[in-house]
Amino acid sequence: MFCDLLGEERVLTEEPMKLHTTFRIGGPADLFLVPETEAEVSEIIKICRNADMPYFILGNGSNLLVGDGGYRGVVIQVYKNMSSVRTEGNVIIAQAGALLSSVAAAAKKASLTGFEFAGGIPGTVGGAVVMNAGAYGGEMKDVLLEVTVMDGRGEIFTIPAEKLELGYRTSIIKKAGYTVLKAKIRLEEGNQEEIREKMKDLTIRRTTKQPLEYPSAGSTFKRPEGYFAGKLVMDSGLAGYRVGGAQVSEKHCGFVINAGNATAKDVRTLMDNVRDIVYEKYGVTLEPEVKFLGDFEN
Repeated sequence: MFCDLLGEERVLTEEPMKLHTTFRIGGPADLFLVPETEAEVSEIIKICRNADMPYFILGNGSNLLVGDGGYRGVVIQVYKNMSSVRTEGNVIIAQAGALLSSVAAAAKKASLTGFEFAGGIPGTVGGAVVMNAGAYGGEMKDVLLEVTVMDGRGEIFTIPAEKLELGYRTSIIKKAGYTVLKAKIRLEEGNQEEIREKMKDLTIRRTTKQPLEYPSAGSTFKRPEGYFAGKLVMDSGLAGYRVGGAQVSEKHCGFVINAGNATAKDVRTLMDNVRDIVYEKYGVTLEPEVKFLGDFEN
């Protein structure tokens, strides 16, 4: 049925998820679909719902750990296939699959300021909206105007920013399980050279402080109230701590990296051990920022 809708070339079976996550980890998904329009996404979701098939919306896999046993269901990729970015005055309209770096580049080209903070976040617009992504003092909630989403019935509607309930790594979209299709981002007129310099400065700060040379899923743990996760891990003596191919980065202890052929089990075990040690030393429970998907038993 999916082949009739998308064509055989956009319906993959037993697709290794390690090819589609920045961790470079993960077993096969039963079905991996690549829609190119909102209508196709809607139809896929309706089919899955009617057939009682589990499904997962995937961007570029930058905040995701997929189990070694893979995913028993349908992965719907909304990434390069749905990634248009256009500017209208001081508003940028971006499809969910657009990389944040692409939106930042479009903003710079149009001399629009306010999105520099997101230029180095390795995710898509869709994921950033769901999680209210932020860095270096900026968050998506600061710039969002409205978001077009799809519900579990395949119905499409628009939510204004003030009704998105954007908080620290959460939103009404996450709570309700909606799928982001596109977002309108409102920015301010600025000086292109100043925007370029700010983006350059943030890039230097990221590359010098973060282990970008290794596969990872970005920040591994959420920031606990009143603390910094990376500092708690470092102060617990866990810099360089390793389980199999997974390792706490020595460059930035807030990152767990794939130091070489790590399995999902390696990462989960390491994360559990780090959580337990930090709690034992400081009485603070670290919560994962990374999302988990699929079968972790194998």
